[in-house]
Amino acid sequence: MSDWRIYRGDGTVASTPISDLPPPPPWRTFTGEGNASRPDDDGGEGNRRVGGMEHLRRVPQPEEVHLVNASIQLRRPLLVTGDPGTGKSSLAYLIARELGLGPVLRWPVSSRTTLNNGLYLYDAIARVQASADGTEPDIGDFIHLGPLGTALLAADLPRVVLIDELDKGDIDLPNDLLNTFEEGEFEIDELVRYSKRQSAVEVLTHDRGHTATVHNGLVRCREFPVIVITSNGEREFPPAFLRRCLRLRVDRPNPQQLSAMVTAQFRGRERTDTGRLIAEFLERSSEVGGLAADQLLNAVHLATRLATSGAYIPDEEWKELLTAIWHPLAEPR
Repeated sequence: MSDWRIYRGDGTVASTPISDLPPPPPWRTFTGEGNASRPDDDGGEGNRRVGGMEHLRRVPQPEEVHLVNASIQLRRPLLVTGDPGTGKSSLAYLIARELGLGPVLRWPVSSRTTLNNGLYLYDAIARVQASADGTEPDIGDFIHLGPLGTALLAADLPRVVLIDELDKGDIDLPNDLLNTFEEGEFEIDELVRYSKRQSAVEVLTHDRGHTATVHNGLVRCREFPVIVITSNGEREFPPAFLRRCLRLRVDRPNPQQLSAMVTAQFRGRERTDTGRLIAEFLERSSEVGGLAADQLLNAVHLATRLATSGAYIPDEEWKELLTAIWHPLAEPR
């Protein structure tokens, strides 16, 4: 294929936002008006998630790069599956940094998560308390857009949204997301009812210190967000949901990818034989049915700290410590 990629997955950090986003398919064109602001700085979250070396080159599998680009081209969510600790969530940060799309809007899912948690929350109690003195406070001060709701604000460039561990959510949550994914919009019921009195209301967004103006209670995107959904495979999703997503499985990192991960996080400051440690990690991972990559990083960090203090000796005591750090991710049956 000719080079149709706008995302290459090489670990670079854009100095300016992407300027040549490809046009969407006609059936994925959205008409939101306005231009919501976004922070330029992610407060170091990207560095914490994927490492801070701008010259580092991450070499993903070709399928990963192709599916990310297809997701962007088609304006469809990307459902990323794989074992825990394989770097599924880091993909969102790599995309945001390479394309210069600002901080990732992360929505961690739990068993109590509802669609409204991702779209917006309205604090009616706080509003009643604020009006106790007889004055009517601005309703927008009590409406807070969630990560997905913030991403659906109209803007010239998309935001990157990480819906993390969707399989931990309520069984109805994937179906609840369908209309929002399909239409690229949602209504804030409280503002729809309030629109007869005031059509434009300034509300809080998920970006700390930022606000956006909502007209007639409707939030509608102009550029569909880049949505990365992760799942550890704890349950299957309904066909209607899967039809609206592209699916990518992330395999466990190979030795070269683990070495790059260590370099990215420690920036060459590790004081131990990482090659040997990676080999031991892979052997242990095979024995216990799989380990998470951050368990390797934990071991490298401890080895580096011990080496700096002169206490690092790869003896039986160290091996026992490694066994404790590299514990199985699932209880034995």
